[in-house]
Amino acid sequence: MEANDRLDQLREHGRMHWLDDTQAWRAEPDEVLSALSAQGFEEYKRETARAPRGGVTGGVWQGLDPRTGAVASTIWFHNPPTAPTVFITINGHPLTTP
Repeated sequence: MEANDRLDQLREHGRMHWLDDTQAWRAEPDEVLSALSAQGFEEYKRETARAPRGGVTGGVWQGLDPRTGAVASTIWFHNPPTAPTVFITINGHPLTTP
């Protein structure tokens, strides 16, 4: 699945890195969600899981592009001290390294 321009920009600027071992991305979820929103995906659902002490430990986001009917989904989890691990799919196809 081809990535959109905004996600390409995150990669080019070093804000999103491919992780071969997990087949996912190392990135800040809010930056990924902003990129998808800028491409036309409108938020449909967003949920976060929190640790008992109030820290965000993971979440899921789904967006719909009303122009095309495409659906984008992300699932992320945070395992400090590294940046969160983010899985991205568009129309059910995982977004992988180019």
